[in-house]
Amino acid sequence: MKVSKYFKEILLLVSAIIFLSPVYIMFVNSFKTRGELYESVLALPESFSLQYYLEAIDRMNFYNALWNSFYITVISILFLVILSSMTAWMLARTNNTISKVIFMTFIATMLIPFQTIMMPLIQFMSQIMSVTGLPMLNTHGGLIFMHIGFNSALSVFLYHGFVSTIPKSLEEAAIIDGCNKFTLFWKIVFPMLKPITVTVMILNVIQIWNDFLLPSLVLTDTSLRTIPLTTFYFFGQFTIQWNLAMAGLTLTIIPIIIFYLFAQKHIIKGIGEGAVK
Repeated sequence: MKVSKYFKEILLLVSAIIFLSPVYIMFVNSFKTRGELYESVLALPESFSLQYYLEAIDRMNFYNALWNSFYITVISILFLVILSSMTAWMLARTNNTISKVIFMTFIATMLIPFQTIMMPLIQFMSQIMSVTGLPMLNTHGGLIFMHIGFNSALSVFLYHGFVSTIPKSLEEAAIIDGCNKFTLFWKIVFPMLKPITVTVMILNVIQIWNDFLLPSLVLTDTSLRTIPLTTFYFFGQFTIQWNLAMAGLTLTIIPIIIFYLFAQKHIIKGIGEGAVK
């Protein structure tokens, strides 16, 4: 029994080393000179200086890209939580064929790969711009609009499963006391959705913050680029200067790692309470 336990622990340790080795290589090489890089990729640097980090921050316009990603992510999450929670509540509480069809349509859209519709999407957005004059391309507003559309299916699915577990008697009692639908949802129902709301926020933050493909299709101006876009162009420009490129890559993953470390405990709990029930 003890041998089996030790074997599992060793296996987990080896697996952790394998999966974390790229992060280690990226981190230690971000402090090395080019000479040290050519000598050994795995060795520790002779000194830990922030020289290459400061240079990477300046050359990749890191703070501007960080603000762009933060702004796009926060606004997208705000609208996703509001719209998805209300949609899921209405679909869960409306027991008819239309609501079931709408809900199944949301589920079906989760199975469609983005790569199959990305070019028609851009063409359609161009047509909207030409007809209505709304700035759908090369703007943060257009990108936020598309993020809301693409991420609403999963959000509605998670909210729908959680809403179904809330007793209808609570809502009926509130209606008897004189609550209208607006007050009923925001004062009674929405506070009870806190666990799944945290999960929806976490999953969408990770997806939107790390998304590269959609911003690369929508945003063309350098000043509008998000963290993944800025990292891509920066890394392509400085692939010969590996120490500078590694410093830039390290900077890009720090914000999402910090966020995930604070929020990870809510992910499994929220999904278990929302989707499984």
